[in-house]
Amino acid sequence: MAFVQFSKVSLAFGDRDILKDVSVNLQAGTKAALTGANGAGKSTLIKIMAGLQQPDSGQRIAQKDARVVYLPQSGLVHAGCTLIQEADKAFEWGYDLQKKIDQLGEQQKVEEQSELLQKLEESGWYRRDALAESVLIGLGFDRSDFNKRTEEFSGGWQMRIALAKCLMCGPDILLLDEPTNYLDIEARNWLEKFLADFNGGFLLVSHDRYFLDHTINEVYELFNGELKRYPGNFSHYEQVRQVELQTLISQYEQQQQEIQKLEDFINRFGYKATKAAQAQERQKMLDKLLENKIEIPESLKKIHFSFPAAPHSGQLVLTLEGIKKSYDGQFNVIDGLDFVLEKNERLVVAGRNGAGKSTLLKIISGVDSTFTGNIKLGSGVSIGYFSQDSAEKICGSESILQRLENEAPLELVPKIRDMLGAFLFRGDDVYKSINVLSGGEKSRIALLELLLKPVNLLVLDEPTNHLDMHSKDVLLEALKGFGGTVIFVSHDRGFIEDLSTKVLELHPGKFRVFPGDYKYYMQRLEDEENGIIPSLDQAAVNKKSARVQEAPVVVSETKRSWEEQKKLEAERRKLEKEVARLENEIAETENKKNELQERMGLPEVYSNGEECKKIQNQINELDVKLDALNQQWEEAAVQLM
Repeated sequence: MAFVQFSKVSLAFGDRDILKDVSVNLQAGTKAALTGANGAGKSTLIKIMAGLQQPDSGQRIAQKDARVVYLPQSGLVHAGCTLIQEADKAFEWGYDLQKKIDQLGEQQKVEEQSELLQKLEESGWYRRDALAESVLIGLGFDRSDFNKRTEEFSGGWQMRIALAKCLMCGPDILLLDEPTNYLDIEARNWLEKFLADFNGGFLLVSHDRYFLDHTINEVYELFNGELKRYPGNFSHYEQVRQVELQTLISQYEQQQQEIQKLEDFINRFGYKATKAAQAQERQKMLDKLLENKIEIPESLKKIHFSFPAAPHSGQLVLTLEGIKKSYDGQFNVIDGLDFVLEKNERLVVAGRNGAGKSTLLKIISGVDSTFTGNIKLGSGVSIGYFSQDSAEKICGSESILQRLENEAPLELVPKIRDMLGAFLFRGDDVYKSINVLSGGEKSRIALLELLLKPVNLLVLDEPTNHLDMHSKDVLLEALKGFGGTVIFVSHDRGFIEDLSTKVLELHPGKFRVFPGDYKYYMQRLEDEENGIIPSLDQAAVNKKSARVQEAPVVVSETKRSWEEQKKLEAERRKLEKEVARLENEIAETENKKNELQERMGLPEVYSNGEECKKIQNQINELDVKLDALNQQWEEAAVQLM
């Protein structure tokens, strides 16, 4: 079994310990995540695991011939050949093995040659063309891209090429640093399935909670240089860690009180000769406390903020009529889009890359006017728009803190430091000049500036890019409490599921509207795939127009009135509450029954015939009640499906 083992690995930068006696074992079957606050040293640890960086001390032991493959966050560029030729480089190990086999044949070493031939066969070498096609298509490339020169691909697609090569090269251990950064939802779903079927071991860093929950079964947290293992998925780790944090916070607050008392005494009496000895003693105590100062992980601190009050608007927020958008005057990426958006809805625009999602958001926000059709804003509607291009407009010599304080409404000024901290600007970072910020940092500033403006229609294109998991949670809670309407595009499935109340699905030249949340949408797609209901393509067969409304199964939903949609949503919420109520009542009844059964086992009860009979009657009554409750629960659950 292939493995890579690390024992008591330590590394320091100056006087800061990045890693302190870290030990971990990665082997076939390992499905692990590495987490920790920004700057904790996650990328450094992965580089050491990959053998690319040497620690100050400790051992790295890898099984002979174990293939350990590392994917960095960014920075990889490919050029000089076509995509399919670059993909074929992932199989260099096979070409090398084939050369050895040929050499052994010339030397007539039949037995050794036979062993290597078997190894080559078992590796899937002879199926490499099919594997390359499967991986590239899974990661979002089109077959028409295969003969395109690699230098023609953008930075995000360059990293997809690198990821594809990592997956194809027959790794024993995969070390993936933010592999989902440049992937859309479809590619993330494909990677999720690939890792589920992967026979080797992997350790990955990701800020996508949904992706982690569906790929890993253990979490390693790097905090203050120490590595601790938590079994279970990522959500379970967060629950366990939150309980630990409560104890840590209590200890932290107690320590802070002690530090304050000691500092007060030293400041008051340090200069008095009669108290000098006592002040010195307390200084020693203070120094000892500061040496062992308790720190709380930034990733687990809970920060909340709310938007400025959204200006009042009418119930009808946005109406699109016959929107068409073409490129080069030929292909209509958006063709005849009709859509109505109501107040307080959270609409996610879904679809593969190239379907027109970002284009539509630009049209709605007024950035793109090269389209045909009509856009009508409702009464009092004011739009706030965010995209990755927003970072380009961020410039100036003032500090981050100055810029945000100057733009924030008066009531939010006291919260600016917390908001900056939530968006990864901590400590002295807030005093950085705007002009020295990276593109990702400017993008976070642009998003924060938008959140400070009093608007009632937010149009957000990939707002979670460049945010860690904690920042996403802060943004999500703020958007849930936002008093206006939201249209957004995101590749973070967990974020989408928690926020969306309606889905607009785009295909090139086609569209569909789903009046439920994203989970309902995904279930609908699964039902179509399984043939339970007609799919988009089946419904459009023999139709002259590509307009999705012609699909009969969709007409009934996309043409429903707003009142009918709200009625359905209200009925569903009512059923959900009823199911939850029944589940709670069932649990309470079962607890009562268990308590009575425990009492039946007490000597003073089972030796008393009258008492025993009384309790048994109560148990029988609870059994009858449980049967009735379970029947009601089944009926409600079936209606909810």
